[in-house]
Amino acid sequence: MTAATVALRQSRMVDRLADEGITDARVLAAMAAVPRERFVSSELADAAYDDTPLPIGGGQTISAPFVVARMVAALELVGGERVLEIGTGHGYAAAVLAACGAEVVSVEYDGELAVTARRCLAAAGVTGVEVRHGDGALGAPDRAPFEAVSMTATGPQFPPAVLDQVRPDGVLVGPLGEDRDGVLVRRQRGREVALGPVRFVPLRGAVPS
Repeated sequence: MTAATVALRQSRMVDRLADEGITDARVLAAMAAVPRERFVSSELADAAYDDTPLPIGGGQTISAPFVVARMVAALELVGGERVLEIGTGHGYAAAVLAACGAEVVSVEYDGELAVTARRCLAAAGVTGVEVRHGDGALGAPDRAPFEAVSMTATGPQFPPAVLDQVRPDGVLVGPLGEDRDGVLVRRQRGREVALGPVRFVPLRGAVPS
């Protein structure tokens, strides 16, 4: 794609997100700033700004733009927060979080994906994201507490270790459910609000039975 084509498709994506109910100006600006084509294979670059998930290997996908925008908007970031992300993938959502002014620690269970995410983030010129290869269900206790947590993997409950790493007034957004089907939930101060159905890969790691 030419630079003009990329800019046009990205602009149309942002307009579509606004039409679909994303009103957070910080999130819309971040979605307009992050080059999504840098986080997919060259074969899929033409579809980078379509509102659909795209495969990234290992049975995983890069989430559709609306899902990413909805999750980030639900965190209600104002800039300067330390955010824990569980499930890096290729790093696109982490890049959007960083573009919103967050300091991001992202934990990816798959070692190859973690390496690719670091490469994609560097190629996109993204700073402020630390990608770790590890067990996301254990979080990142050495960097806790976090003002916000974004989980991109489904489980029957939020991992206790991760909950312990959220500030008392912090926000956690992630899917709860079985296998890939779940409901996106926003949790703050012990109160949970369902935001709608989603599909994510199951959370792997030290997840309680």
